[in-house]
Amino acid sequence: MAGTLHLTGDPDADKLLSDDPFALLTGMLLDQQIAMEVAFSGPKKIAERMGGFSVTTIAQTDLEEFVELCVTKPAIHRYGGSMARRVHALAQDIVDNYGGRTEAIWTEGDPDGKQVLKRLKALPGYGDQKARIFLALLGKQRGVAPAGWREAAGAYGEEGSRRSIADVTSAESLAEVRSFKKAAKAAAKSTG
Repeated sequence: MAGTLHLTGDPDADKLLSDDPFALLTGMLLDQQIAMEVAFSGPKKIAERMGGFSVTTIAQTDLEEFVELCVTKPAIHRYGGSMARRVHALAQDIVDNYGGRTEAIWTEGDPDGKQVLKRLKALPGYGDQKARIFLALLGKQRGVAPAGWREAAGAYGEEGSRRSIADVTSAESLAEVRSFKKAAKAAAKSTG
């Protein structure tokens, strides 16, 4: 994978996201109804409480124990309990379907962009939009560029766009993405 990500403003959290594909997948899972950088800091909080970050350890941890770990203040998310259950289900899915190798989602069988998108959409907690954003994040910042990934990612894959976490590489680009999201929300409200 490519160099260090700059998604959270916390070098340790960004290093974990850069080094561990499951941490990055988890950060994306948590990215809803809270600030992007807070969501992507969630894996670091889990790692600190578990003495490391491991997809197999998470999957093997008793669900209620894991939920308790995640809701302990500061919680991993505004909705700590429900998001902990989603993270646990995601870990279980990766262990069951990919042998605990998260990167197999985008490497196993040399898939094209459409196939990677289909695999992402099949994950617990991942809908169409989240899957497209994650595919764009992989392509733009992790050097994962299966044939047709930009088309499969849709508008999120556009070169130079500032519409999602896939485009955040600094504090400045984070501000640009926030501005885009705010304008999009306002436009939706005025036509709704």
